[in-house]
Amino acid sequence: MSKEFGVPFGITKSGEEVRELTLDNGVLEVKIITFGATVRTLTVPGLEGPTDVVLGYDTLAEYEENGGFFGAVVGRYANRIAKGKFTLNGREYTLALNDGPNHLHGGNVGYSHRVWTVEETAPDKVVLALDSPDGEEGYPGHLQARVTYALDGNTLSIHYQAVSDQDTPCSLTNHSYFNLSGHRSGNVLDQEIQLCCSSYTPADAASIPLGTVKSVEGTPMDLRSFTPIGAHIDEPFQQLVWGHGYDHNFVVDGQPGTMRPVAAARSRTTGIIMETETDGPGVQLYTANFVKDGHKGKGGAVYGFRHGFCLETQYFPDTPNQAAFPSATLKAGERYDQTTSFRFSLWEG
Repeated sequence: MSKEFGVPFGITKSGEEVRELTLDNGVLEVKIITFGATVRTLTVPGLEGPTDVVLGYDTLAEYEENGGFFGAVVGRYANRIAKGKFTLNGREYTLALNDGPNHLHGGNVGYSHRVWTVEETAPDKVVLALDSPDGEEGYPGHLQARVTYALDGNTLSIHYQAVSDQDTPCSLTNHSYFNLSGHRSGNVLDQEIQLCCSSYTPADAASIPLGTVKSVEGTPMDLRSFTPIGAHIDEPFQQLVWGHGYDHNFVVDGQPGTMRPVAAARSRTTGIIMETETDGPGVQLYTANFVKDGHKGKGGAVYGFRHGFCLETQYFPDTPNQAAFPSATLKAGERYDQTTSFRFSLWEG
């Protein structure tokens, strides 16, 4: 597209220009870069003024070189696929192994590390598109993806769409690390979270689901009432030991395909409440267990272990290899369509 949107943010190592776009409706302000369709800042009202509640970087080089997927859209398949292999329509496909023995978030150069094209922009909305060729990272089918970020009052919505000319696994999500006390405020252990999830999918030591769905009842995975993130995170519960904290897929209560509550989180420090809804089947709660202390972030911030939490709405991990899980196969010519929203308000509790 010849028209340029936003402002320059840098040039990738391969020579592609990356731009930054700002959405501002007078309540929320979001800065998005075209590298990874990444949310770089998200500024919301707090008790003591506007507060940026997502972790991020100041430079493109940091997004290219650092792990963690800070703020990015990940795909073609969010989360893990065991041993980087799956069988579809009788054919076995082999993907990159970029997470120990497994495939994670689309591979070595997933959608998080591609430059997206700006299709449309307005003060409160931007539409980004990505063309993913057949065979990219081992996936079948030429897939065309679109992500729409939109502001409506105190709500940020993310609408994912995709079509493919062959059957292919598809699960897109955003990998923002939230810290409702402010991105530079340290760990999130005293922030409170509530998940609208009565069950979860237990995983092995490599975070691959065991193929079962278990009730959260009577376990540290029961976050159905507001609970400080740190209340049970270090208990000697095998799932938490293996994940070094929360890094698990939870089954969202209610009917997939309909918008319904996923989670709520809040900070007493800033009074910020974030309520999340989705029409997807699952959500990965990840508490930044693998972010190393001393990690340089934007604006001189220093991030570290458990300095954020992610709510990655998704199909379940390893679904292409798990017949009992809801299918994540996008049929040729059909449309992938998923929405997640984040609504912000103030809490004076």
